Order: sequence, then C-alpha cells, then structure tokens
Amino acid sequence: MDLTQTRTSLHAVAELLLAGPQYDACGDIRLRVVPGGIATVAEPDLRLVGSELRGPSGRHPLTGTYAAAAAAIGVAPRSLSDVYSDTVDVVAGDAMVTDDDHVALLLDAFARGDAALRAFAASEEPVLWPEHFDIAISWEEVNYGVSPGDTVIPEPYAYVGPWTRRQGNFWNHSFGAARAMAELDDVAAFFTEGAERAAADLPA
Repeated sequence: MDLTQTRTSLHAVAELLLAGPQYDACGDIRLRVVPGGIATVAEPDLRLVGSELRGPSGRHPLTGTYAAAAAAIGVAPRSLSDVYSDTVDVVAGDAMVTDDDHVALLLDAFARGDAALRAFAASEEPVLWPEHFDIAISWEEVNYGVSPGDTVIPEPYAYVGPWTRRQGNFWNHSFGAARAMAELDDVAAFFTEGAERAAADLPA
C-alpha cells in the first residue's frame, strides 16, 4: 500500500487550507483531532472530516485544486513558508490526489494517536502540527506522537523521541524509538514504555 499521494495531499490540506487561513486570522498554526478527522483550534472553523472539507461557506470533497476547494469552503489558500521552512511541496493550483481508503487509514492513525496521548498524559493537550504533519506532545523533555508516515517510515507509526538520545535496544531510530501503528494494539502502552526507558537508559 503506497500512501504517499494521499498523505501528501492531506498534509497540503492541513497546511494550505486549515492552518494557513487560521494563521492569517489569529496567528496560530496548531490543529487538532476531531471525530472523523482534523480541524483548526480557533477561527475560522475549518475541518477535514473523512474525504470532505468543511468551512464557513460550505463543503467540498477532496477533488480538484486546493484553490478551488478553498474558495468552496470560504477561505484563501495560505502557505506557511514564512512561518517554517519545511513546507509541503504543493501549491494552490495543484490537484488533490487521494484514495478514500487511504484517507480513512491516515485519519484513523491520528485518532488513535490522539486517544493514546490523552490516556498516557492526561494533563497534556495533543497538537497536530502542520509542519511535520504529526500529532504530538512534549513531556519531561521527551516527544511522544504519531506520524502518518514519511520518507523514512512509509506507514503510520508511533514514536518516542527524547531530546537527548539514549542508549539501548528500545531506541531503533536516530530520533528515538518508532513502532508501526499496524503492530501496536496499545499505543499508550508504547508511550509508557518509552517514558520508562527514557528515564532509565543512559544518554547516547
């Protein structure tokens, strides 16, 4: 299953059609998980629910260009290249290319990640960051989160990333530890194990 096209399109939706317009309105790029999808945290209320975009002017499926979808939901597409450097390689005139099954799989990974982060650290508010397109928290100098995949790991995965690298077999990537979501029955338990290992293992 190659999720690249759908993942790139959803990343662009998050950046150009959700976080970008929100940043223009209130200076905030944070996004959040909502039932069935993802959304802004402030005005305007913009959402991706399943394979449908929703905004103040209406709804639009994940088809056509980003510019056309933005117009349909009542916003202007907005790059965040002036906010961070690692922007998605998509422009407003490009067409969205998605597969409904892949959309459902990726949004489910975010939903599982959000629930697991809340179960693991109830005092922390998970944030879906448009830059890296992952949902995460930072707690006691360790990052915990779920990514929909990237060039290194091409499928959704959960990760634990200490700010200072640790020694030990648990840490299987340069950034810390990662496990494919398909292999995890209990994502919160993985985060808990990561916290224990981060506390016990020596710095690399």
